[in-house]
Formats: sequence, structure tokens, C-alpha cells
Amino acid sequence: MIAQSGDGAAGRERDGTAVTRRSVIGGVVGAGLLEVLAFGSPFQGTATADAAPDAPLFTADAPRVYTRAQWRARSPKRPGRVLGRAPDHIVVHHTDTANSNDLTVAHAFGLSRYIQNFHMDKRGWDDCGQHLTISRGGFVMEGRNRSLASVRDGDLVVGAQVLHNNEHTIGIENEGTYMKKAVPGRLWSSLTEVCVWLCRAYDLDPAEAIVGHRDYNSTSCPGDVLYSRLPTLRRAVAARLEGSSGGGPKTKPKAPPKPNDSGDGQGGNPYDYYHGDDGDDWPGLLNLNW
Repeated sequence: MIAQSGDGAAGRERDGTAVTRRSVIGGVVGAGLLEVLAFGSPFQGTATADAAPDAPLFTADAPRVYTRAQWRARSPKRPGRVLGRAPDHIVVHHTDTANSNDLTVAHAFGLSRYIQNFHMDKRGWDDCGQHLTISRGGFVMEGRNRSLASVRDGDLVVGAQVLHNNEHTIGIENEGTYMKKAVPGRLWSSLTEVCVWLCRAYDLDPAEAIVGHRDYNSTSCPGDVLYSRLPTLRRAVAARLEGSSGGGPKTKPKAPPKPNDSGDGQGGNPYDYYHGDDGDDWPGLLNLNW
């Protein structure tokens, strides 16, 4: 387990040395929004909720996922591997970054680039590890390449988000640290709707399919507070599914293995899962607990 505390790793000290903040102000997104470039930013945002745009939050009935092109993702080292089958579990994570008050889409896009840079440059992975990312403002972004197309086709692109279990799970990163702090309403609403969307797409039973990262691996992710709300999330998603014209799910997935189960035997592949803290100056994402 990688240690966590407070509102995230940004600004905390390691071995007596303060974490370096490397924020860079970039170009303009949309109508006059200054964009914080993601590479190296700890996302210790100071903007208020009033800065959030009026765009509607994600809904399962009209899913709005911001594409990799929209948040200006880098090209992956190689295309994602698509399996011709659906995942059987939806894994909920938290990023263990600062609980930013910046709820803008510019911040959300910067977060996605920051995660991708970290995964590719510091971990040596092919691309982002997660399939989807939800910002504290409720914006939903595509993560690993081919994720959005795979959901639409009922398939799974193999991510790098759960040790030994990447070939049957789809992972959602939720911005922030939820060991002690509450999950913001905008993020929670989008997380609920994303899970409805995925359960519909893959014909999953939320009572069995929605799990936390710690259900598979020895980690504190997705935080004590968010993990404690997963039963509520399952019930909320089930209620939405029962109220839809398509009815409830038909497929009941297998139960997750015990933590650190050997699973699919991918433990020797560095592209399959988060390796842990390497002690450098990448604030926040050093403790993602993926």
C-alpha cells in the first residue's frame, strides 16, 4: 500500500524536501479560458465553483465524453489492444491528487494531459493507464486510446489500471483524494451516470460489477470515503437502469478475486499496472495507487 494523507500528495513533503510546484500557463481553450498546461502541474487549483462552465454534466442518455483529440492527447507508443469481449467489472479509482476547486473544462483537459505525461514519461507505459477520467467539475474524458470506440462496440481495450486484472476490467479515474474528504456533487453525478452508461453498454449488473481498486489489490485507492459510498453508487445505478426503457441488466459477472490474486498473470509486464512511488518530483500522481 502506498501512503496517502489529507487532500492529496501535492504540496506534501518527502524525506524532508518540499515537493516542487511546476505550473505553466498555456494557451486559450474556448472563449477566453486560460489553460494550465498539464506537464508537471500539481493541480493545486484556486479557482472557485463560479468558474465552472454552464455545459451540462455527463448523462447516460446523452453521453458526452471529451475525446483525446479535444484534450490534446499525445500519440500512444503503440495502439491499445482491443479484446472482442466486454469487461465484467467497472473499477473505481481516485487520482490521489489535490482536491482542486478549479471546476473548469480547461483544468479537466490539463489533468488528462498530466496523467498521460506521467504514465508515458515516468512509468514508460504505452499510454494512459485508465479508460476514463472524471474531473472534480464532472467532466468526463477518454483515457487510453481506443477506449471510447471500444465501449461503443461492446468491447474492451486493455488498460493498465489494476494489477493482474486488466484484461477483464474497465477503470474510471476520479480526480482528487478521498481518504477523508467528501466527493464533490458534480463528480458524483457524473460517476453515477458513467456507470449507468457502462452497465447499459456491457449489460452488467451494478450490484456485482462496480468495485473499488482495493477489491483487487492491496491499496487504499479509491480512498476510504469514496469506497464507503460504492454501495450507494451501486443502488443509484440500479435504480436508473430499472427506470430505463431497456430494463435491468441481464449479465451477472463473476466476483472479483481476493487482493493480489495472480489473475491474468500479467505481473511481469511494466505496461500493465502502476509500480509505485519512485521518489521523484511528480506531485500527486506519485501516489495514484493504481
